[in-house]
Amino acid sequence: MSEAAEVVRERIVRWEDPHAGAAAIRALSGLDAMRAMIAGEVPTPPIALLMGFRLAEADEGRVVFVAENPDESLYNPIGIVHGGFACTILDSAMGCAVHSTLAAGVGYSTTDVQIRFIRAITAATGPVRCEAKVLHAGRSTAVAEGRLTDGTGRLLAAGTTACAVLRP
Repeated sequence: MSEAAEVVRERIVRWEDPHAGAAAIRALSGLDAMRAMIAGEVPTPPIALLMGFRLAEADEGRVVFVAENPDESLYNPIGIVHGGFACTILDSAMGCAVHSTLAAGVGYSTTDVQIRFIRAITAATGPVRCEAKVLHAGRSTAVAEGRLTDGTGRLLAAGTTACAVLRP
């Protein structure tokens, strides 16, 4: 057995009731909901805690997510961060950018997402930033784009999404 195999690694994730957070968010406009998440006034979604990213900035039609250090807990069998991490942070950012344009009580659901992986992410990559912007916000559909970059601004992945706007 190699020395590396003898090192114990673990990630413990604790989260609050996601249903309570969702109820609080539905009562707010999308932009106010994003700002409440940033301020810690509503719980962080469990997926963000599990994957180690957070919402850092929000304006109408634009959000930024950051991950301080995508680490080896996200590695795939070939020794790099699994593409699902990039896809998840991009999907989250693009969806939240759409959400930031919606009125209270109006929801959304991703209908499709397209991701282009440009560079591998490893623990050595360091902090990453994912900025997403809305390209179109209509009555029944919205379209957004996102860019995932490293600390020097190098592009790691890019994506687009379409969302169905869900009105009561």
